[in-house]
Amino acid sequence: MRLMMDLAEHYGQGAISLKDISRRQEISEKYLWQLINPLKNAGLISSTRGSLGGYTLAELPSRITLKDILLVVEGPLSLVDCTKKPALCHRSNNCVARHVWSELADKLSETLGAFTLEHMIEKQDRMRQVVSNNI
Repeated sequence: MRLMMDLAEHYGQGAISLKDISRRQEISEKYLWQLINPLKNAGLISSTRGSLGGYTLAELPSRITLKDILLVVEGPLSLVDCTKKPALCHRSNNCVARHVWSELADKLSETLGAFTLEHMIEKQDRMRQVVSNNI
């Protein structure tokens, strides 16, 4: 998420190197490399080669939701496996807990789909302002 927020925060400023993101976000470059291809393959980020190369968001920050990102990085948003794969448990059809977990997963998905990178950057800016006002 911090990788994508960094790209959103610098949206429109050209390609950003993983080295710069790594330094700002205090995340190892090795870990960031593991995230790049899935995000690129999903069409959420674009890459530019060359000495001034790096990565940018492929869409406006207002069009990329937290749900979009988590689906790529984490996979289906189910809290327990049986909600998406009922065949895993012979009790799935009669299990009230499965229905509760399923409803919770739906709410989680709905909430994550309502937050965009733009919202996150706005919240981050407000938090920074509060912190700087308290110093």
